[in-house]
Amino acid sequence: MENLLPGWLRSLLPSAATVSQAERLRSGAGALLGVLIAGLGSAAVLGATPGVAWLIAPMGASAVLLFALPASPLAQPWALLGGNLIAGLIGVSCARYVPDPVLAAAAAIFLAIGAMFALHCLHPPSGAVALTAVLGGSQVQELGYGFVLAPVMLNSLLLVAAAVTYNRAVGRRYPHAQQPPVPHPHHTADELPTARLGFTGADLQAVLKAHDQVLDISADDLEDLFLRTERHAHRRRFGETRCADIMARDIVTVEFGSKLAEAWSLMREHAVQALPVIDRGRHVIGIVTRSDFLRHVDPLELRGLGSRLRAFLTYTAHTHTDKQEVVGQIMTARVQSVREDTPIVELVPLMSDAGLHHVPVVNAERKLVGMITQTDFVAALYETGLAELQG
Repeated sequence: MENLLPGWLRSLLPSAATVSQAERLRSGAGALLGVLIAGLGSAAVLGATPGVAWLIAPMGASAVLLFALPASPLAQPWALLGGNLIAGLIGVSCARYVPDPVLAAAAAIFLAIGAMFALHCLHPPSGAVALTAVLGGSQVQELGYGFVLAPVMLNSLLLVAAAVTYNRAVGRRYPHAQQPPVPHPHHTADELPTARLGFTGADLQAVLKAHDQVLDISADDLEDLFLRTERHAHRRRFGETRCADIMARDIVTVEFGSKLAEAWSLMREHAVQALPVIDRGRHVIGIVTRSDFLRHVDPLELRGLGSRLRAFLTYTAHTHTDKQEVVGQIMTARVQSVREDTPIVELVPLMSDAGLHHVPVVNAERKLVGMITQTDFVAALYETGLAELQG
């Protein structure tokens, strides 16, 4: 059908939606609950009588942002609360001191936008709040600056509370704060490995500044989308090599109650730097590395290091002791693992920026099936790159 339209008319059509039906349903259900909570809560406080304005129309537009676009900078709590507060104050002031209603409405919008930019609380529905304060009729005019407190701020607070509760309940990150930069694993001033050849956050900020328009997406989300696009393009070019294709399968493991000396001996015997810690169902519950051993024997003091390490590894026969005796007492419990069907390109941020040297591989039941080291990963990248050149 679209092909029958002229080109200029087709260019005006909206692009196809990229969100799932489930996400659309979540958005609609959230807006329904949010407006319901804001309306009923305000009615309970102000009294649901015909002469009382207890729910204003701009809350409908705010609900669309908070529940359908919760990642938008325009939908964050400060944007809504700050934007509605300043727009309400400006709207009431313009209605009071500018006699002509049309001029007052225009001035309210102009001043509200300027104030929202200055206070970093740009929220489009706040423009409707300013207009409502000017053109809302005698009922709003009689409230004066009280209109800003109720219903504007009362509606706003209830809607934000509903948005925080609902979005978190359905697994969304809200408020959608800027993510802190990933710290360098070696605590040096160098850029992270992935940033040395690709674009940096400074590059993105420079482009956004040159673009000089408000984008309805945060800088860190935009950067994340670019990085995901790069990885997707890499998979398309070099194929879908997965973790199961490159992982080591004959894995030496220990359990929570394995003695320290046993784990240390296994590392030396098999010349490995880390051992996954599993339970009886082969689920990964931790990982123990040589560094975990050394941090308990003060490695900075070289004199007597060997004797201190031997003493640390020696099992204490006493019933009670403050010394660590088993692997579970020194292991790292928060383990970053990957599924066996994960494309290896997804390992790039883990093994470069996060500085992981060993990543356990698990199956659909979260059971250990393999291990990937940085050596495995570098070899895999070399082979895929070589195959591309030969092709």
